[in-house]
Amino acid sequence: MTVIGLDDTDSREFGMCTTYVASGVADRVEAAGGRVDRVLLVRLNPAVEHKTRGNAALAVHCDVAPETAESIAREELAAAETDDPNTNPGFVVAPGAPDAVPDAVAAFARDALREIHAIDDARVLADESGYRHGGHGNARGTVGALAAVGAWAAFDDWTYEQISYREPDRWGTEREVDLDSLFAAADRHYPDAWDTVDRVEGEAVCVPHTPCPILHGIRGDDPDSVRALAGEIRSEPVHDSRLFVTNQGTDAHLADGDLGALDPKRGWRVDGQVLAEPETREGGHVFVEFGDEDGPRMDCAAFEPTKRFRDRVRALHPGDRLTVCGEMDDGTLKLEKFAVRELQTTERVTPTCPDCGRTMKSAGRNQGYRCRDCGTSTEGKVETTVERDLEPGWYEVPPCARRHVAKPLVRGGFDAETHPER
Repeated sequence: MTVIGLDDTDSREFGMCTTYVASGVADRVEAAGGRVDRVLLVRLNPAVEHKTRGNAALAVHCDVAPETAESIAREELAAAETDDPNTNPGFVVAPGAPDAVPDAVAAFARDALREIHAIDDARVLADESGYRHGGHGNARGTVGALAAVGAWAAFDDWTYEQISYREPDRWGTEREVDLDSLFAAADRHYPDAWDTVDRVEGEAVCVPHTPCPILHGIRGDDPDSVRALAGEIRSEPVHDSRLFVTNQGTDAHLADGDLGALDPKRGWRVDGQVLAEPETREGGHVFVEFGDEDGPRMDCAAFEPTKRFRDRVRALHPGDRLTVCGEMDDGTLKLEKFAVRELQTTERVTPTCPDCGRTMKSAGRNQGYRCRDCGTSTEGKVETTVERDLEPGWYEVPPCARRHVAKPLVRGGFDAETHPER
């Protein structure tokens, strides 16, 4: 077998999409008489600054000879938006089965979800592994291409996306998608297909807003469901469509971390407690101090695009014990989801007078509280039960704010009760 890895063919300004280029490679392989077993869509570290929207790399698993694969890859990379100086496509061609890559290549793929690789490191490893590679400009896409080559051996949790493409003369124009048919199809196929729409915000999550060739992308755990859902959407003509096997919705970017030792530009999962009341700042962003009472602490943030998730964060109280997940950036963890492990259900408050029901006043430093009207007194604050708007378990950002690689709660496999967003 042969694996063809591709990356960095698109542009934030001009569009294009590496999935479209990879689909073209797969078509060329089949036209040459080859067999395509699958096309992988691999999301890499979402914190990489020079990424386009989803930071995706692609791999075509096929049976053509390496020299044929190289020729096809070089020719198809001509579709890359290289008029943009920030687009630097690269390819890697690896002979052999995709699950039999060297351990170093599989490790490179795992690290590409959580770290930032150098271009030269990718070139050296590709050479050491006997792989063909090339590209345009500085060929930064070689990094993602090599990671895509190693991904099948590196990961074991895979989902699916059926991507439908627009007719080329429509690229860059407003998409025509019937929302009623989309929302109805999304309801029929949920939860096998997820993150298709955001029902609360009324947003078609699966329909991009960039000038790229994609009409819509349907994600889920069941390939038949994502294919069927895509076919039930009334829209402008579909030029082409392909099923991708992907690591989307898997949380592959998260690593377990310790407070005080969280490197930036990486995704983390960390335990601690709420240390102060949440604060809503300018722009509607919600921040909460989190950490250890006697040790490291940091801010966790739910930014305005996370919409109703901010209300979950606002409902937290000091003393609540959580597991938080998200990207660390400049000392702040950008929340993607959190688990309530233990809620503070009591608090100490100023007592009320048992005779008249009025709130007592301080009788002086360390002298307790006294009702000035009735003369009753107590030694200090009293403990009372607090009604909470949260329950133990996992909470997540809504579909409209979810990163491609972040795992939706509806997929299951979490260590506590879940409260999925739809």
